[in-house]
Parts: sequence; C-alpha cells; structure tokens
Amino acid sequence: MKIVFAAESATFEAVLNDSPAAREIARRLPIASEAHTWGDEIYFDTGIDCPRGGETMALEPGDIGYWPRGRSLCVFFGPTPASSGDEPVPAGPVAVIGRTAAPANLLKGIRDGERISVSAA
Repeated sequence: MKIVFAAESATFEAVLNDSPAAREIARRLPIASEAHTWGDEIYFDTGIDCPRGGETMALEPGDIGYWPRGRSLCVFFGPTPASSGDEPVPAGPVAVIGRTAAPANLLKGIRDGERISVSAA
C-alpha cells in the first residue's frame, strides 16, 4: 500500500509491506502528530498499539519502522546517535513496516515540532 507523509517542510511517499503492524497502521490512517528527530531519523507518536513480532535492530536507510515502546512510526535515512557507522540504529527494536525512496536531503529538512501526517496515497 502506498502512503504519503506530509510535514510542514516536506512531503514524500512510502510503500507499506504486508506485516501485521503495517496492516494495523494502514487500517488506522490518516494519522497526524508532531515530528521529532534523532540524528537521521524522524519519528512520531501514532497512539496505535500494533501487533508485535519481527522487531529488529538491523536497518537500512529508507526503512520505515514501528517502534512498539513509543507507539511511533520511524523514518530512517542515515546514522542515528546509536550508530557506529553509516547504517541507522534505532533506540530499541522496531518492526520494519515499509520503505521510502525519499532523498536524505529532503528528509533532513523536517524539524522537531513540525506537524506531520500520514495518509493513503
């Protein structure tokens, strides 16, 4: 399923996979929240408790994750403060629910406190 993230300073598309967490997010769209950044990661509270399973710490730039501990969607596009190299490392295990091909320079423009929404494309 294609989705659209729309923040005050950038809009980009992503594709959800068919995992249980992704299906729950898709079912609950649209979602709106306040964006936060942590290195090259954008995350925001969804208020949604998704089914658990398949969480990982191994990510690639472009991965969209669901972080159960924070009930948050996370967009990873480069190193985070937990990284020791170029790959993103989350604050805790996330379920990978999709991917985006949005360029890192576009995503870096999204700042803490911006309103962000996710809707079906």
